[in-house]
Amino acid sequence: MSKKKLSKLERIKEESAYLRGPLDVEVTNDEDHFSKDAIQVLKFHGTYQQDDRDLRDGRDRHYMMMIRSRTPGGKLTPEQYLAVDKIADEYANSTIRVTTRQAFQYHGIIKNELKKTLQEVNDALITTLGACGDIVRNVMATPAPDIDGRQAQVQKFADELSDILLPASKAYHEIWLDGEKVYSGKEEVEVGEPLYGDTYLPRKFKIGVALPGDNSIDAYTQDIGLVALFDDNKDIEGFDIIVGGGMGMHHRKPETFPRLGDHLGYIPKEKVVEVVKAIIGIQRDHGNRKNRKQARMKYLIHDWGLKKFKEELVSRLGYELEPWRELPEFELDLYLGWNKQSDGNWFLGLSVENGRIKDEGELQLKTALRKVVEKYHTEVRMTPNHNVLLTDIKEDKKEEIEALFHEHGVLLDDEIPNLVKFSMACPALPTCGLAITESERALPDVIRDLNDVVEELGLQDEKLSVRMTGCPNGCSRPYVADIGFVGRSLDQYSIFIGGNPSGTRLNQKYKDMVYRKDLVEEVRPLLEHYKQERTNGESFSDFWNRVGIKEDFQIPA
Repeated sequence: MSKKKLSKLERIKEESAYLRGPLDVEVTNDEDHFSKDAIQVLKFHGTYQQDDRDLRDGRDRHYMMMIRSRTPGGKLTPEQYLAVDKIADEYANSTIRVTTRQAFQYHGIIKNELKKTLQEVNDALITTLGACGDIVRNVMATPAPDIDGRQAQVQKFADELSDILLPASKAYHEIWLDGEKVYSGKEEVEVGEPLYGDTYLPRKFKIGVALPGDNSIDAYTQDIGLVALFDDNKDIEGFDIIVGGGMGMHHRKPETFPRLGDHLGYIPKEKVVEVVKAIIGIQRDHGNRKNRKQARMKYLIHDWGLKKFKEELVSRLGYELEPWRELPEFELDLYLGWNKQSDGNWFLGLSVENGRIKDEGELQLKTALRKVVEKYHTEVRMTPNHNVLLTDIKEDKKEEIEALFHEHGVLLDDEIPNLVKFSMACPALPTCGLAITESERALPDVIRDLNDVVEELGLQDEKLSVRMTGCPNGCSRPYVADIGFVGRSLDQYSIFIGGNPSGTRLNQKYKDMVYRKDLVEEVRPLLEHYKQERTNGESFSDFWNRVGIKEDFQIPA
């Protein structure tokens, strides 16, 4: 492929000397921001350069950094969580953002404190390497601690797979941690990148590990979804493999679209790493490096077809995959409230609205979490629905912990409407550079107004998933929700309906260019018609998929 045809970012990656330049020389300069080339390399190190769009004044920018963790399965020890909490106060904006990929994000870090912040994160034995960029991102896993002997094995496997798929370059440690010489050319690199190559992957790459029946990680939206299967002793014997999922799209480019993954086949556990690496290799070698809007693996599989993709995989492996093994139907388990662990202890699932751990007014969630972790030494699990699980709680401490949360204005599972619990939003404005409109700051009012309608219609017991994004890239996975509000223009959204909480069906566009103030009134007739015409036990999205969804269709009177 001619280099002239490659996207500009491919050149930046190739010239970076395995994720070093020009970032290496800009870290210590006096500028308050990085250059355009450096910020592309910076992403691989787990940091995005942003600016506070509320504070923009003409061409002037209030630059700041967002740091994202690489925390497989969202697991943090008590010591790690307390360090995360402390760093948020010292360097960031005193909030912790739980992401929909089981990581945490810091916002508001200034450039001259970035290195110190990353050093303290790493002192807590947490890395940010590979949390962003054209690489395998944070490996997701079923978030619950061990309930029946299977969950702990999935977490262990996710940890191991994440380590295997880290980039080999030493640039991260050279630039941020050790103070050793930063290499200036490829000739000095000893290892190179055996898995990723000189220019890494064409685009980001997402992997998640699920349990049969539990699709809390939205396995069909991953580039690779692995479903662990177990023998009679509850040991992992192999994996069903899903390939080619992805959420992002562009409103005005019909050649871009969300896609659910395909069933590729089954592979024994001892071969799964080899298969995962081979799949990554196919995307590395054949993914689109000319047009980044077509660079995800979902487009490669869409263009090739699954048959050709399988043939290429077999040619690399030298053997066939076994047929897909049938699974129980997937469901979404939020793991909220009290749940018993296999060791007799308990874990408590807390709903964190839009994933933002903060102290604001009467809600002192950040303080309450810190006090519980300090006093009861609980581990913390960040979930794919940007909630938090506190684990290893003794039976006789449950009431004390509930009381502590109530003292700090934190509501527990049975005190929160279903609609709020099953909602998600991306950060969007003012920090995300891709945001077209509001999301995290808008959804709380929208979801409560919508909940008033739901309660008025007597539908409050339904598990309706509502997800909002500030742009069409789909970070909150809105295209598999019952109702998706997707940023379309300033204060306007496209409405999608017909997915499901279990993440096994895409929704469809219902209305376009709807102002935020009109979202609830546009959805109300859908809920009313559903209540009047549904069959016994039929869900909202099952109903609308049976009736039929067309953009701007008229609901029968």
